[in-house]
Amino acid sequence: MTEPRPEADDEFEAVLGYLKESRGFDFTGYKRTSLMRRVQRRMSQVGAESYADYVDQLQVNADEFVALFNTILINVTGFFRDPEAWAYLREEVIPAVLAERSPEEAIRVWSAGCAAGQEAYSIAIALADALGTDAFRQRVKIYATDVDEEALAQARHAAYTPDELEGLPEAKLAEYFEQQGSRYVFRKDLRRSVIFGRNDLVQDAPISRIDLLVCRNTLMYFNADTQTKILERFHFALAPRGMMFLGKAEMLLSHTRLFEPLDLKQRIFRKSAGAAAGHQHFGAAGYAGRRPADATGLDQLREHAFATSPVAQIVVTGEEVVALVNRQAETSFGLSERDVGRKLWDLDVSYRPITLRPYVEQARLERRALRVKDVEWRRGGDVVWYEVHVNPLLGKEKSLLGVSVVFHDVSWARSLLGELEYTNGRLKSAYEELQSTNEELETTNEELQSTVEELETTNEELQSTNEELETMNEELHSTNDELQTINDALRDRGLELDELNDFLESVLTAVQAGIVVIDTEMRIKAWNRGAENLWGVRREEATGTHLLNLDIGLPIAELRPVVRDALADAGSRAEQTLDAVNRRGRAVEVRLLCSALQGRDGQSVGALLMMEEIGPAAEETVSSPGGC
Repeated sequence: MTEPRPEADDEFEAVLGYLKESRGFDFTGYKRTSLMRRVQRRMSQVGAESYADYVDQLQVNADEFVALFNTILINVTGFFRDPEAWAYLREEVIPAVLAERSPEEAIRVWSAGCAAGQEAYSIAIALADALGTDAFRQRVKIYATDVDEEALAQARHAAYTPDELEGLPEAKLAEYFEQQGSRYVFRKDLRRSVIFGRNDLVQDAPISRIDLLVCRNTLMYFNADTQTKILERFHFALAPRGMMFLGKAEMLLSHTRLFEPLDLKQRIFRKSAGAAAGHQHFGAAGYAGRRPADATGLDQLREHAFATSPVAQIVVTGEEVVALVNRQAETSFGLSERDVGRKLWDLDVSYRPITLRPYVEQARLERRALRVKDVEWRRGGDVVWYEVHVNPLLGKEKSLLGVSVVFHDVSWARSLLGELEYTNGRLKSAYEELQSTNEELETTNEELQSTVEELETTNEELQSTNEELETMNEELHSTNDELQTINDALRDRGLELDELNDFLESVLTAVQAGIVVIDTEMRIKAWNRGAENLWGVRREEATGTHLLNLDIGLPIAELRPVVRDALADAGSRAEQTLDAVNRRGRAVEVRLLCSALQGRDGQSVGALLMMEEIGPAAEETVSSPGGC
């Protein structure tokens, strides 16, 4: 490929603009010389003669984005890289951080630009050595962020080859890693304290109240103006007297007002107490430099946002008086504006769907959030499942302002689980589709694990943003966008469930014989149209009823042993002819096929009964169709 012309700078800027518009990656803050060199390297590999040709390549080949980002974001790292600097961190910095905090106080660390995780796990090992593993699990949170999703995925697995562990002493390898095949995996009990998430240092809000910030050999990829913005964000992120650990290639000669060097050779700095970073740099991406001309409507805007939240929420004061109730809570639990100002314990919602007093008291006393799963509430004829979050609301100096109780409706997840449990093994023709569904669920579980860590990181970012909301309101727009994305995902999952339900309904309807599915307690779970036509009982009347309690003309004495054999033996399958009375009151012969439903563990989880009328009466029924 020929060397790009100087006048091609505008075309190169067009490439950066396309990357920002199509994928959300903003590289405009990177040094142009190194950035152009890496893009040109990728262009030569794909045979693009010009920047315009390369944009065409990106438009037609989505995989090219990954290759380009891997070329730009060179992740060169290792465990305890630069041993002399890490030794100083262990011997001087970490003891100083611990000495300035009480034995129960949490330690918060931010590894910015963590790449494949070696740096974050190096910090974890150093802190675990200093505190002991028990205290480490209780006190330490390490937030490790990067913009490279592929590197974050590798970091979350915490599995490394022997070459990637080069430089780690054998004793530390044996103490903190477990060998699994050809790889070594970081200890799971300590892994829970390391939270990985995507964070763009240029655009996203910083994580706040950080005691130790590690960002090694990352700032050098940005130009001077962008470095200034990032360092101001780092200054805001650090707690008073917080420490910062940079790479050897990075200097802070022009930022002494923000940081004071503790050891310039090892690149260890402390947050300057007298300096304050500019607040204008911490707003939501896309709103930099814009401030509301009139902030008098912010209280009304916050009240409206709380009231219209799709999640039911109740806020009580420290004296257990109801202070706020949003519309979803009013609709779900029969509350109204008249209940504001009353004691929480005087309201039905304090004990239905769950007794709130012990959880509210625990949140108040321990000053920590609680989560209660699998809360079942029977409302009329419906069953609703909630996950209840009880969060203490703390002011300055950790003073208790009140307690927030949030009811997350997770009925859709419970419904999905139930459908999967009872669908497995019903029809042989659906087996391949169910196998595919199981594989998708395994993938979804891994994605959910990553999402949980992403959400924890996002929560920390929102904490910083909430502090900034005292002077500006831009971050609300970003939060609303994230909520819209979650709503879209939930809506898509609901459509998938509707399609699955429609498919199963069409299968049962297509079978002309009477189909009845029961669970291990002989409760009816499915009753198709053929069963309605044969016995004259509608589906809504039959569903949930004990099979032997239905007066439908079947001889119970002959039916009971056949069904019990199927429930006792997962391999049972029986066929016999019974004398019965059909929906018209006529004596008929019915051919009964009873098969056990086998669960994943090989045990019987229910039975399927197929009943078909035989003989002359059956021919009359076929010739004269109709319902009861």
